[in-house]
Amino acid sequence: MTTTTERALSKVPEVTLLFWIIKVAATTLGETAGDAVSMSMDLGYLVGTVIFAVIFLAAVIAQIKVRNFHPLLYWTTIIATTTVGTTLADFADRSLGIGYAGGSTLLLALLMASLALWYRTLGSVAVEAISSPKAEMFYWITIMFSQTLGTALGDWTAGTAGLGYTGSALVFSALLGGVAAAYFWTQISRTALFWAAFILTRPLGAVVGDLLDKPLASGGLALSRYSASAVLIAFVLSMLLLFKQRPAQRAH
Repeated sequence: MTTTTERALSKVPEVTLLFWIIKVAATTLGETAGDAVSMSMDLGYLVGTVIFAVIFLAAVIAQIKVRNFHPLLYWTTIIATTTVGTTLADFADRSLGIGYAGGSTLLLALLMASLALWYRTLGSVAVEAISSPKAEMFYWITIMFSQTLGTALGDWTAGTAGLGYTGSALVFSALLGGVAAAYFWTQISRTALFWAAFILTRPLGAVVGDLLDKPLASGGLALSRYSASAVLIAFVLSMLLLFKQRPAQRAH
């Protein structure tokens, strides 16, 4: 008979190359979809945040309640975190006037606090140790902070730091390459490397999303946010249909 712990573990996907490919696509989708609602639909950052926050909460509740790993539900929840992260970061940075540097600093502090509280409460922040609804809650809250941080960090490097979208994409790609090298050739904690990669894929997706849909005058390609989002949704769905994802195994 399947135990509660086994059921909870089955909802977390195994971290493979496929995982990271879908993660980058999902975070890029979060940027284009978030901008489509807040900018193209002219609803504003606050209304966009409220809409995506409701979707995020509904997805997290569904994810926690299901007994087994459902790839479509899992990645829907990931996309929900990245869309709400996009509009929330833009609201804080632009509407509230915190600025990219201030927003990135605040969100980094919140992310580190979430990880520290998770570790203090349950003794591990490893994906393989997610074995209860409480651990899942910490997991999704931490992910939401990391996605929001990624948006602010991407905007800061592309705008304030003057690297532009292409330059920022190259920087974050290089940093991810460094994390991959550390994974294969060092003994650095796999959990630390996972969260480093998870955080870095978000600003990469943010600047790639901005590169696709921002005006030519701003250094973007001026593509339709709706079209870009549709293509990214189709890509994510095709990955889920073509390749089977397995749940993460329990740490021994």
